This record gives sequence, structure tokens and C-alpha cells, in this order.
Amino acid sequence: MQTIFSRPVARNQIAANAALLVALILHNLTYPLSAAGGFWPAMFYAFYALIFVVATWALVTDRRLRGAVAICGAAVFAAGIANSYAPSSSAALGVYLGSIVYHLVMITVLSRYIFGAKVIVTDVLLSAASLYIVIGSGFAALFALVEWIVPGSFVANSGTAIGWQQMLYFSYITMTTVGYGDITPVGFYAQSIASFEAISGTLYTVILLSRLVGLHASRG
Repeated sequence: MQTIFSRPVARNQIAANAALLVALILHNLTYPLSAAGGFWPAMFYAFYALIFVVATWALVTDRRLRGAVAICGAAVFAAGIANSYAPSSSAALGVYLGSIVYHLVMITVLSRYIFGAKVIVTDVLLSAASLYIVIGSGFAALFALVEWIVPGSFVANSGTAIGWQQMLYFSYITMTTVGYGDITPVGFYAQSIASFEAISGTLYTVILLSRLVGLHASRG
């Protein structure tokens, strides 16, 4: 019987996907640097702006996707710098909108890479893990946009202000359906999007597993 792991994969594809996954984890863990002052915000947003750009150029050859992600990366870097060193409502809006589009492009790149594969090997599995993380951080930007449009859409039981870090936390808790309940969506749009994310997280897992099983069966 031929195994689904039999296709030879270039080492650079595995390295690129592994690096993307590590970079995404580091980005989520180092967010506090964006408010640390000094040169740290510039370093953080430069890192953020490069993650998807480098990954896209390493994984696909589509010029449109490469161009789109490069433009989005530059936009989120500019908006992030502006919001860090000269905070304003409009700068924050720029970060949220830029991040949403930035994530949508990367979701497209990873989806095409994963579901376009004919067999499942290490690079595809790493890419699938990265896509899950990207979806979660993308929803965080969407939640932040909702809060910007309708302040008070999210309430923390502790009474503390809800910032980007809390939105990121809430997004992953929602997508994994853990639901601690320490942050509550109370607005109509917030509740609708939170519900959609919970459904999306579950469906992603089901669809991905179905894809893996289907490929395995077709290679049997």
C-alpha cells in the first residue's frame, strides 16, 4: 500500500512552513512589545509586517497574491507605527482594517496551499496548523474593529479595559469553544461574529480531517 507521506517535499517548503508557524506563535506572545515604548513597537510591527509577506513569497508564485500581501504588510506597518508613536482613533482603525485584509490574504494563500495538495506531508500539516492560528488572530482584528465601531460591545468581568491582547485571547478561547466567560460579547455584532468564529473553528477541524482521510483513502 502506498503511503500518503511518500511524496518528496523540498526541504525549503518544510522550513518555510515551520518558520511561519514559529513566527506566528512568537508574534502572539510578544504583542506587549507594541506598547513598550522606545524602538520596541517599531521592531514588533516590522516583524508583524514581514511574517505573511515572507511566507507568501516562499509558498506561492502567484504575483497577485505576492503583490497584495506586500501592500497589506506595508499598510499595517505604517498604521502600527502611527498608532504606537502618535495614538489616535484613526490610526487604530488603520491597524484593524489593515490587519483584517492582511489576514484574509494569508488565509487565501494557506488555504490554496493546503487544499490544493494531492498528498499530505509535513509541509501541509505545518501549514494547516498555521492557518488555524491565522484565522484566530484574524478574528481578533475583526473583534477589535467591532469594539471601535460600537464601544462596549465586549465586557470583561474584571471591569478592566479590553485591548488587542484581550481580543486575541478572547478569539482563541472562542474558536476552541473553551468559553471561560471572563470576556463577554454583549453587542449584536459582537455576538454574531463570536458565534460565527466558534462555528468556523469547528468546521475547519472537520473539513481538514475529512480532507486528510479522503486523501489517505484515495492513495490506498
